[in-house]
Amino acid sequence: MASTSPQATARRNTELGLVVMAAAITAIAYTLAALGTNSQIPARIIPFLVALLGLLLSAHVANRVLAPGADSTLLPLAVLLNGVGYVVIARLSTRLAGLQTTWTFIAIAAFAAVLLFVQRPADLARFQWTFLFVGAGLLMLPLVPGLGTSVGGARIWVHLGPVNFQPGEFAKIALALFFAGYLADNADAIKQSARTIGPLHIPDLRYLLPITLAWAFAIAVMVAEKDLGSALLFFTLFTVILWVATGRAIFLLVGLVLFSAAAYVAWLLFDVVRTRVDIWLDPWSQYEGKGYQIVQAMFAFANGGTGGTGLGLGSPTKIPAAKTDYIFAAIGEEMGLLGATAVLVAFLLLLGAGLRVAMRATQPFNQLLAVGLTTIIGMQAFIIIGGVIRVVPLTGITLPFVSYGGSSLLANWVLLALLVRLSHHNAARAHEVEDELSPTERWTYWRVRRAEKKAARA
Repeated sequence: MASTSPQATARRNTELGLVVMAAAITAIAYTLAALGTNSQIPARIIPFLVALLGLLLSAHVANRVLAPGADSTLLPLAVLLNGVGYVVIARLSTRLAGLQTTWTFIAIAAFAAVLLFVQRPADLARFQWTFLFVGAGLLMLPLVPGLGTSVGGARIWVHLGPVNFQPGEFAKIALALFFAGYLADNADAIKQSARTIGPLHIPDLRYLLPITLAWAFAIAVMVAEKDLGSALLFFTLFTVILWVATGRAIFLLVGLVLFSAAAYVAWLLFDVVRTRVDIWLDPWSQYEGKGYQIVQAMFAFANGGTGGTGLGLGSPTKIPAAKTDYIFAAIGEEMGLLGATAVLVAFLLLLGAGLRVAMRATQPFNQLLAVGLTTIIGMQAFIIIGGVIRVVPLTGITLPFVSYGGSSLLANWVLLALLVRLSHHNAARAHEVEDELSPTERWTYWRVRRAEKKAARA
């Protein structure tokens, strides 16, 4: 464990208090949902609460030991969102709640593992091309005959025996690592314009071409899989990281133009896109058909009103896909406008914490990676929440930390671990804590010390 400054110690103590508070909110909400549903407190509520608190505190212990200088709000906000999602899932299905508990345990274990093995985030930049090929491979897995299957018209699932997962959830992290690594090395070259046409500065395509081809490949695969939500996510990720790396607002303008053109072409070519746009504009015209989901979500929000029906007292089972795509509608019904707003504020605070990590970073790769990871969380939340409340056409994508799903939950906790590691590294650079040795360096140090002791005894 690294020695810490009083400031870093205060952060961990603050984090502990916030994690306990988030766990208490989850426990109270779970109890109220049980009372509302069955008019009685679950018989095994005490063992459950003890296990819950122990599970969440283990994540805090991992932070305290492995990343003592990290931001104090990242973990508690993730714990709160995870807890709210669990309560809604338990309200819908006891079986799914058990599976979500198992996946939460696995996700927190992965969280600790990432903190243990990724000691210096900049070391990841050396493997940028490896991450590119890994990300590309993961994206293509659902297209492999015999492995990929279609659900809801999108071919995004892979079945390996009893295990089902979405490889795209991990591909987004791999591609964020590639984009950050490549642009950290080549941003200066891209910024040096080869030609100037009026107010526009055209960068040298030699440096822009590799990352553009990687982006285009990802988008093409997502379109082939009809996973349009992920396609939008990758598009935004690429545009935002490129803008931050170069400081050129022209990339935002070009990205907006390209997105508009791509959206129009998709509307012309794909029936599913036209259907979702039509439903977005007028769901009532297809109430008993394709518009049934969004209309039921609107009914749920209306039924919830300001304060909600109360946990366990609503009808979330009438909302299709309430455990995944429409879980925000279930929250809006039983927790009302106040509860839904609280979830939105939690996401906004999480985004703010991620951007704060990026602003404090002194190395280009760390800064770009923090921006990319934060963009992934923010865009996922915007796409699914915006779709449910009819701000944008709905696309199939999970709500980070909240929706049911093993691969989604696991990927988001891995993403969170990277943000925590980046935050701790910022503190180490500011001399608030000592920088940690990598596992390889620890092993080498241990072997040297062991050899010295043997030599002394001889």
